[in-house]
Amino acid sequence: MAKDLFSRYIWLIDTIKRYGSLSRGELNKLWIRSPYSNGEPLPRRTFYSYRNAIEELFKINIECNQSTFEYYIEESDEHYESVMNWMLNSASIGNLLNDAKDIGDMIFLEEVPSAREHLSMVVDSLKERRPIKFSYQPYTRINPTRDIILEPYFLKIFKQRWYLTGRNIKEDTIKTYALDRMIEPSLQTTTYAIPEDFDAEAYFHDSYGIIFDEGQVKRVAIRTDTRQAKYFRSVPLHHSQQEVLHDSYSIFYYNIKITPDFVQELLSYGPNLTVLGPPELCGIMVDSLRRTLDNYMKPSTSSKA
Repeated sequence: MAKDLFSRYIWLIDTIKRYGSLSRGELNKLWIRSPYSNGEPLPRRTFYSYRNAIEELFKINIECNQSTFEYYIEESDEHYESVMNWMLNSASIGNLLNDAKDIGDMIFLEEVPSAREHLSMVVDSLKERRPIKFSYQPYTRINPTRDIILEPYFLKIFKQRWYLTGRNIKEDTIKTYALDRMIEPSLQTTTYAIPEDFDAEAYFHDSYGIIFDEGQVKRVAIRTDTRQAKYFRSVPLHHSQQEVLHDSYSIFYYNIKITPDFVQELLSYGPNLTVLGPPELCGIMVDSLRRTLDNYMKPSTSSKA
């Protein structure tokens, strides 16, 4: 029943957000066509009960315009809005897939490292301001690092993987860890405080992904053909992206730090883009491409097929 109620809350929020504003009559027509109505209208008392629950659970206010008697969702700050949109999208997709079990053999999902088993504990750590202790097995090492104690500052999802950033107590430095590489995490009994001058929003502001760098922000320029440019317009590489259109190509500009994950992302587009500057990034790209080519130019040591 609780799961069904949650799905109804998600439906109500998602419907009002998609339409912008709706009267009770319009909302009722949509509700009757939904899988939750059994063909019956949404009672006024139930609607107000859902409104109150949504405000309490999601901190989302469904307001009524007194001149038009239409309901709309009150705007919130940009960061909170992005978090809520992600949560709503995830929940909405989950509901949709749950209703599509009969065509499950026609839906294929990407296999990604799972962080579900640790995510709940990490969220509790953030809410209760309690350090978390764990061992960590990065891909780059054979043996795990044991007994890390971290004071979590914030969570970030990047390329469908969850990362936790906070202060490593032993090293007294801010570090980032992938949740799916944590081993046997546990909450500690002590509490901590996040420094007042720490700005989670600004920490990765000038980075591409989850690698923090103390270096300077650089003005990066890349050239793409018109087809690749369409993709970058739809899915920007970075929030600082600016485009200058030309007849047969586009040049994209970014104010960004040059980190390994950013370089790797640029390399992944192969010949579809060319880095124009700064010179140091051009050098990194050329060196990486040369070393890649060398791997194919060396005599093969494997047996012939």
